[in-house]
Amino acid sequence: MSEEGSKSIKEWAVEDRPREKLMVNGIQSLSHSELIAILIGSGTKNQSAVELARRILSNANNDLDQLGRFTVSDFMKIKGIGKAKAIAIVSALELGRRRKLSESADRIRITSSDNVFEVFYQHLADLPHEEFWILLLNRSNKIIDKRKISQGGIAGTVTDIRMILKFAIDVLASSIIVCHNHPSGNLQPSEADIQITRKIKDAATVMDIALLDHVIVAGKKYFSFADENLL
Repeated sequence: MSEEGSKSIKEWAVEDRPREKLMVNGIQSLSHSELIAILIGSGTKNQSAVELARRILSNANNDLDQLGRFTVSDFMKIKGIGKAKAIAIVSALELGRRRKLSESADRIRITSSDNVFEVFYQHLADLPHEEFWILLLNRSNKIIDKRKISQGGIAGTVTDIRMILKFAIDVLASSIIVCHNHPSGNLQPSEADIQITRKIKDAATVMDIALLDHVIVAGKKYFSFADENLL
């Protein structure tokens, strides 16, 4: 049992009592490390929970976006973080990501590639593997739905054009936008990206459905086929 674990919380130093600070001053008063300390619950023999949380953040260069890319295995590489603590942190980060997604899911009208990036950033920016998604729009370019079409490895994913069209037809979409990520951070589309974009556009045109854009998310940046006149 850790040294802190052998004491009651009331005996801890003030800086090691983020739960009490939350109750008295509100959650906004807590630092990133204090929030993480609440998640992990306890520290080690030589480190309080808050100190351990600071070390976790340090491993992510104090960047929450970078922390959001950590897997359970990544967290377990940090001394003092076992499987249970790692799972707790990953789960909390995923809840935050899903909340952000739900906020952006309400009938947003797509008017630019920036809008597309905002919709898919939370889905794709932190992933260590490629995923391919479709955005389904009505005649006013408002979002009807968004669907993940496929998931692959680091270097690519397989895209089923028939599935894309089925989703579009099922919801009577007037237009579609496709999006996938490059975990490598490379913004430029590959030859395979260009070819699949042409195939999707040709197939959608037959069904009187417009392909408005293909956006590639690479971390905090993106590439738009429409902006580059590649459609």
